Amino acid sequence: MPSLVPTSPPPRGSRIAVIGAGISGLASAYLLARHYQVTLFEAAGYAGGHTNTVDVTLDGHTHPVDTGFLVFNDRTYPNLIALFNELGVQSHPSDMTFSVSLDEGRLEWAGTSLNTVFAQRRNLFSPTFIGMLRDIMRFNSGAEQNLALALQTRASMGELLAAGGYGGAFQRHYLLPMAAAIWSSATADILAFPATTFLRFCLNHALLQMNRRPQWRTVIGGGREYVTRITSKLDDVRIGTAVRGVRRDADGVDVHSDGGTERFDALVLATHAPTTLRLLEDADPDERGVLSAVRYQPNVAVLHTDTTLLPRRQRVWSAWNYLGRRGVDGAHPVCVSYLVNQLQPLPFSTPLVVTLNPVTPAAPGTELRRFHYDHPLFDLAAIDAQHRLPSLQGKRRTWFAGAWTGYGFHEDGLKSALRIAADFNVSPAWATL
Repeated sequence: MPSLVPTSPPPRGSRIAVIGAGISGLASAYLLARHYQVTLFEAAGYAGGHTNTVDVTLDGHTHPVDTGFLVFNDRTYPNLIALFNELGVQSHPSDMTFSVSLDEGRLEWAGTSLNTVFAQRRNLFSPTFIGMLRDIMRFNSGAEQNLALALQTRASMGELLAAGGYGGAFQRHYLLPMAAAIWSSATADILAFPATTFLRFCLNHALLQMNRRPQWRTVIGGGREYVTRITSKLDDVRIGTAVRGVRRDADGVDVHSDGGTERFDALVLATHAPTTLRLLEDADPDERGVLSAVRYQPNVAVLHTDTTLLPRRQRVWSAWNYLGRRGVDGAHPVCVSYLVNQLQPLPFSTPLVVTLNPVTPAAPGTELRRFHYDHPLFDLAAIDAQHRLPSLQGKRRTWFAGAWTGYGFHEDGLKSALRIAADFNVSPAWATL
């Protein structure tokens, strides 16, 4: 059995391998490289992970477009904003409106205004729809009390909604679509979320109130602006170099990659939890228990110009558009269309859309690119694994980073890197943990 005695960070100037060039790996490498020799490995052909900016030519213009990481806000992303300020990355106000379109447009509404809430005027006289709006107000106003209850009971969202008597229309036409769109998860998985995690996130991001909402922003020039500024400051970045395995001993770490086997003094694993577990050739039971508890939802993202993958009523079109179809059960991956023209300042008049898991294919000639992204699922097992993770950090010369250690977003990935920087005594002055 390998020793689990904590390992102090190696002396400054030592060699550190960082595996994975998403926000967590990029930030870890950037912070550690000030005092260590860092090698950053990335299996993909680009750095950035979910920060994947591509050039699109449309309407006679070519412009960078984000397809994964799109927005951040001025309230709950303090570390990301501080990092952007340090790097000189500029941002632009963005839009976070949300719509729901169900059953091929038979029910459509958006929360932007009364005109969009009642985009279908018959809903003014629908007891089911009015009941949904009442449940929304009741759920939003009772969020603090529900959180206190959930802390006592460890209830899932499904259990909390059942105990609170929230109607089916509220769940199917509002809460589950909104949450599934935020976490890129199937609606059935949302019901398994711990209610404490769900409610804390929504309260922190002011998603359950009508006023004093944070200002959302997007990076000018696309998210790759911060990626290229970080990688330009690193001496050894191995793009397109897959790591096949790592093995640790008392004196160091062997990293086996497509480039051969190299010896390092410490290791930061900044990949998805299942990938991290696969790379650890000598994972111990505690590491295996934590990493195997975090599941992921694979999602296909299609960049296209097909407006049939938006709500049928143009007045409902929003930045985020949930599309539900008949015959698609709650276990099916979420289908949500991001209207990128509303999220980023683009020079295109043609609607440009990123659709996750389209339930119908984009029309011929409208698909521009296709991507595959995996997103963590935050059930009770995953949250319990997060609580056990700190006991593993630094043991056997290994640290773990990733957005999966928090809520799954950019700020969470960056915070995981900042915790590692604190362990190595290289925290930036702006870090907020």
